[in-house]
Amino acid sequence: MNVPGPLNPPVRLLLGPGPSDAHPRVLRAMATPLLGHLDPQFLEIMNAAQEMLRSAYQTKNQVTFPVSATGMAGMETCFVNLVEPGDRVVVCAAGFFGQRMVEVANRAGAQVTVLERPWGEVFDFQQIRETLQKVRPKLLAIVQAETSTGAWQPLEGLGALCHEFETLLLVDAVTALGCIPVALDAWQIDAVYSCSQKGLSCPPGLSPVSFSSRAVEVFSKRKTKVQSWYFDVNLVEHYWDSDRFYHHTGPITMVYALYEGLRLVLEEGLEARWARHRRNHEALKAGLKALGLTYTATEGHQLPQLNAVRVPPGCEDLPVRKRLLTEFGIEIGGGLGEFKGKAWRIGLMGYNSRPDVVLLFLGALEQCLTSQGVKVQAGAGVAAANRTYLG
Repeated sequence: MNVPGPLNPPVRLLLGPGPSDAHPRVLRAMATPLLGHLDPQFLEIMNAAQEMLRSAYQTKNQVTFPVSATGMAGMETCFVNLVEPGDRVVVCAAGFFGQRMVEVANRAGAQVTVLERPWGEVFDFQQIRETLQKVRPKLLAIVQAETSTGAWQPLEGLGALCHEFETLLLVDAVTALGCIPVALDAWQIDAVYSCSQKGLSCPPGLSPVSFSSRAVEVFSKRKTKVQSWYFDVNLVEHYWDSDRFYHHTGPITMVYALYEGLRLVLEEGLEARWARHRRNHEALKAGLKALGLTYTATEGHQLPQLNAVRVPPGCEDLPVRKRLLTEFGIEIGGGLGEFKGKAWRIGLMGYNSRPDVVLLFLGALEQCLTSQGVKVQAGAGVAAANRTYLG
């Protein structure tokens, strides 16, 4: 066969729902020479990454580590370890990834009760309480940052509510970690999963998970074996604890990336990082509003890191996204499920949450909208964002 040419992908600004651009320091860390996955020096790096992950999750949970696979593996890990065939599970689904939880819970053999809200809305605790009283489930699963709708689900107090009914709380924090508060201990969250490629400014490849002592007790006393050998936390946790039991060959370079990504998070400070995401979101939101765009998520529950807006009337979804990509090198996401062809998803996650990114995107989007015949005032988006920054 003819050998392909050297790898030379185009430069892109990744403003979709993920992956986001990796921080330059993360990329440099990934160029570090490999160590063996049981090398004493690498084990020290693992320890440090694990401790920083606890800080990012605001937890003291001992069973906290990155699963060696992408974010969906974190979802699978949580469900297959905590759910046995026949267990009652409630899943809160108000978007594509809530529905994905339903699918995974069913495959784990759960008796699933689906609690639904219209896409773009969030769940009221009274609605959840009534369901818990009726179903008395082993587990309640909910998405904190619904990537398909841009909705931000409040969680404070939900763990305590679940524990009134001896129910475990499982949270999808895939688009949350590193962008908005995720307070496992204070909110009494029992299990959580996230990813490396969004708020942590790393490439895809790891899914950080954490389990409370309640959750550990549940999967350590299972009556049946976990259906997945690879994702069995009873086994894999001993690769990350003091036993250092061989389970699999860890992805050395991705652990380097996570180590550096977490260093960046903690150097900046959690509260400062959340404030940065909020500030850039407010500027982007002002600019989008000036261009006539409206959000899909309910006012007051809009994610700062994932801005989902409706495609304006008279405008086509795909041509705008195609022009952004081909002429400006900017990737944004299209809608999923109910929002397919009807929404754009604009990510300002981690390293990409910056004023220069906001202003560049608004200028490019204005050109794309104008080419589609959408009437906008010249420079309105950038001007509105600048007023927000200066205010």
